[in-house]
This record gives sequence, structure tokens and C-alpha cells, in this order.
Amino acid sequence: MKNMLYKEFKLSVHPTCYLFLLLSSMLLIPNYPYYVSFFYQTLGIFFIFVGGQANNDVYFTTLLPIPKRDAVKARCMTIVILELLQIVVSIPFAIIRGTLIPLENQAGMEANVAFFGLVFVMFGLFNLSFLTLFYKTAYKMGVPYLFACISMTVFVGLSELAIQLTPVLKTTMDTFNPVYLPQQLMVLLVGILIFVLLTILSYRKAAAHFEQIDL
Repeated sequence: MKNMLYKEFKLSVHPTCYLFLLLSSMLLIPNYPYYVSFFYQTLGIFFIFVGGQANNDVYFTTLLPIPKRDAVKARCMTIVILELLQIVVSIPFAIIRGTLIPLENQAGMEANVAFFGLVFVMFGLFNLSFLTLFYKTAYKMGVPYLFACISMTVFVGLSELAIQLTPVLKTTMDTFNPVYLPQQLMVLLVGILIFVLLTILSYRKAAAHFEQIDL
């Protein structure tokens, strides 16, 4: 698996994935929907598959002396690493936003602890939607990415509505007040758990689909 990950990052990962890490600085923008900075990384992941199709990556990977399931696992692990990197790089900007720019975000949720929990869920939904649909054919990626974007957008929209329209959630979740840190930490932990479960499920379903494809 180490060699497969080496192959992924040396030959498959699109340069925009690293460029989009810098867009974590968008968390410093006042009155901005901060989920957008994380949407960009999913676009970079999409470019990985686009580049793979142009280079016949799926076909040549299946020629390697490894099970098909391992090829899917390596790609899933690569995606998870990129998603986690995006979150890690975003944390310093979120801290700066909360301490040095104490302005209320009028365009959505603050980039606080609970926000990152919701970002984990968003990434988990992306993995489940995109990977399971892509590996049904291993070459059609437009529709899977569209469905993944729709699932993320619906989740973000419903989350924002619930928080902004519910006084209790607005008070506890959409704030940097340390008094509500325990509640926000709970959201973060639940978000991480959901991310892990959805990603494992997406890998298992994607691997099962890929093993049934006759290339």
C-alpha cells in the first residue's frame, strides 16, 4: 500500500489539489460562506480522476500485480489525506479569524470548532456520493461529481438553515464564545465519527463495484 500511495502522489494527484490548500485563507474573508474554501478541494479531487482518465490510469493500475480492491483503497486514502490536509491548513486561519477579526459572519456560520465538525460530514458525504458512483463504471465522473456537489450543497444548506433559524443552535454553534466549547466539541467529534463511517462505507461499496467491472 505504501508503494501505491507513492504512485498516487507522484503520478496521479493534480497540482490544483496543493493550490487549493492555499484557499484556506478564504476563512479570513469577512461575511463569506466558509464552506466554499473546502468545496474547492473536492474540485481538485475531481481533477485527479479527469487526469487519470486522460492517462488511462485505471487501466494501467489494474495491470499491476495487486488486487483491484487495493487500487481503490489507495485512491480513497489519497482523497482522505487531501481532505485532512485541507482541514489542518484551515485551522490557523480559523484561529486568526476568531481572535484578530472578531466580526460576526453575516453570510453563514463562523469558522469555529462546530463548523469543522460539519465540514467533516460534508467531506464524508462527498466521498460516499462520488466514489461509489464513479467506481460503478470507473470512467464516468461528471455525473458522480454532480451528485456529490448536490449532496454537499443540500447538507450545507440544511445545516445553515437549522442553525440560523433555531435560537438555541444559533447561540451555541454560531459563536466563538468559549462557554459553548463543550457543545461545539461534541459536534466536532460526531462529525469526525460520521466522516470515518461514511468514508469506510464509500470504500467498501466502491471496491465492490470495481471488482465487478470487466476492463
